[in-house]
Amino acid sequence: MSQFISVFDMLKIGVGPSSSHTLGPWRAAQQWIKKLKDNNLFDNIDGIRIDLYGSLSLTGKGHATDLSVQLGLSGTDPEYIPVDDIDTIINKIKTTTRLDFNAEKTIVFSTDNVVFNKDFLSFHSNGLTFRGFSKGKEISTETYYSIGGGFVIQEEVSESADTEINKKNFPFPINRATELEEYCENEGKNISDIVFQNELILNDENHINSELKRVWDTMLECMYIGCHTEGVLPGGLNVKRRAFETHQKLIKGATYNSKEEWLTAIRGTEVKFREILKWVSCLALSVNEVNASLGRVVTAPTNGSAGVIPAVLMYYLVIENHNGDFEHIKKFLLVAGEIGSIFKKNATISAAMGGCQAEIGVSSAMAAAALTELLGGTPGQCLVAAEIAMEHHLGLTCDPIGGLVQVPCIERNAMGAIKAINAAEMALETNPKESLVPLDKVVDTMWETAKDMNRNYKETSEGGLAVTVGLADC
Repeated sequence: MSQFISVFDMLKIGVGPSSSHTLGPWRAAQQWIKKLKDNNLFDNIDGIRIDLYGSLSLTGKGHATDLSVQLGLSGTDPEYIPVDDIDTIINKIKTTTRLDFNAEKTIVFSTDNVVFNKDFLSFHSNGLTFRGFSKGKEISTETYYSIGGGFVIQEEVSESADTEINKKNFPFPINRATELEEYCENEGKNISDIVFQNELILNDENHINSELKRVWDTMLECMYIGCHTEGVLPGGLNVKRRAFETHQKLIKGATYNSKEEWLTAIRGTEVKFREILKWVSCLALSVNEVNASLGRVVTAPTNGSAGVIPAVLMYYLVIENHNGDFEHIKKFLLVAGEIGSIFKKNATISAAMGGCQAEIGVSSAMAAAALTELLGGTPGQCLVAAEIAMEHHLGLTCDPIGGLVQVPCIERNAMGAIKAINAAEMALETNPKESLVPLDKVVDTMWETAKDMNRNYKETSEGGLAVTVGLADC
């Protein structure tokens, strides 16, 4: 049975800086609260301890994992919480040593109740255990795993075959790229058409359109905020925001009063090759600077790689097609989501499992395929574009300095976006039947590479740049 993953699972709205280290643990806290209520234990809880393991512990401080579990336990939702409320809630916990548990009752809680354990659990690199106490006795112990992209599972609960959603009768069950291409050929449809028909099994057209518009609006707002915010990113590395100054030079004094008018203003700027490169890079950087400052972004497929897809989609709208509208945006997001799901089903989108190839590499592949469809490419050419983009990210390590999603993560989004555009152009000049490397083989290769990769290069900050360039150098 094929596992169904919706475009809205691959493109989640949440808070930065990390989908696996921030959004996932936040969601895990929410799931634990639900389980406590289902088992009639919530009212008895008067003490909590959270143990973080593996990558969640080693880079948890820089990824705000300790903050995210506290926010989740406080009853907030990462998709809707006003980002300005985050500091208020965390500061209140610190100063009062009290936590408003699910916003229903107050319990004694210290930030020391979040414990960082360097050892790894065997099931997955990103493990965390919630322990609930009543009058000193431990009455609930639940372990969750944040497996990338905001997805959270428990070891004893299968994440794939035997879930209710996968019992539904989807018209085009997809596990591999070859199946997707075959459906397109047999039906005479584009990838976005096939994906949309599957989405209709879960939601009606109005709901799908509304949610895709909300995803795009969040992406556009994120780019807008990033391009209009200057200063230094939090965390101690003193990384200067670069999108602001680059944007000022590129926009050349154009006036606008909203993000929609801003998009129109960009369309009126120069389109020489260097300016195009600068625009794409600026837009990608802007998203991940917002992400690094605990702003609201869209996982695409992760927070650490959130800048690639919006930057490439904006490239299409402001450079390739000034008449681009929601229908184009919709097609782009549907294709991107499906390509990302193929990687998740057959490999990983977690840097803690596969290095940065699993984040920037996958996002670049998603964007390349989506752009190829909008530029008139065939389904086969879309898959070639995804293959090219991933092929040239194979082996990319995850080695964030200081455990922060800043260096080299922010720049890598710009590089991934440029590679996606290049891959799309190369694919459009390719006969898919003559391509020597199919997408499925690259997906398999990425997974084998991930398994062979030394643990130090999988989001632990114990190798690569994180070691050769230490905090003292910054």
